[in-house]
Formats: sequence, structure tokens, C-alpha cells
Amino acid sequence: MNTITEETIFQIILHGGNGKSLAMEAIFLAKKGDITGAQDKLKEAEEAINEAHHIQTSLIQEEIRGNHAPVSLLMVHAQDHLMTSITIKDLAREFVDLYQTVSRLDTM
Repeated sequence: MNTITEETIFQIILHGGNGKSLAMEAIFLAKKGDITGAQDKLKEAEEAINEAHHIQTSLIQEEIRGNHAPVSLLMVHAQDHLMTSITIKDLAREFVDLYQTVSRLDTM
């Protein structure tokens, strides 16, 4: 049986949370008209979320190999946190694109 450490779980929460915060910053920057800054924040958000996703993927691969680990409430929280972060990042990308389009229309 595989043991998932709390440190591993907290890494998913940390990187996912950072990604979500960066995605929200991207929306705020785009709203202010800083599209380049917003796109930079989205890139950072993607990198942070990818880090969390890599950890998640390694845990899934261990499960597939037959190394089952008990699922704790903390792990459920980490998974929920990551999936929410991914959703926020995807929506942030749409908001940035929308603000960019509105900005272009305002200059016409």
C-alpha cells in the first residue's frame, strides 16, 4: 500500500491555489486595460496549475500500478481545490480575451 504524505497533498493545494490567485490577478489586470500583464499572469497561472497537475498525475499513475493509498478528506480537498483552480484559469482566459476584444472595439 502506498502512503501519500500530507506534504504531497499540500503541494497540490499550494500550486493550485497559486494558479487560481494568478488567474484572478489576470482578470483584474485585463479589466484595467493591461492585456499584456493579464496574459503574463495567465501564463504564470498555467505553470502553477501544471505543477499541481503533475503531482496529481503521479499519484494517479501509482494507483494504476496497483499502489493504492487510502483517500483522506485532505486529499479530497486538494483534488477539489485543483479542479476549481483549473476552472477559474479557463474562465480567466475567456475574460481576458473578452476585455481585449472590448478594448479593441473602444479604439475604433
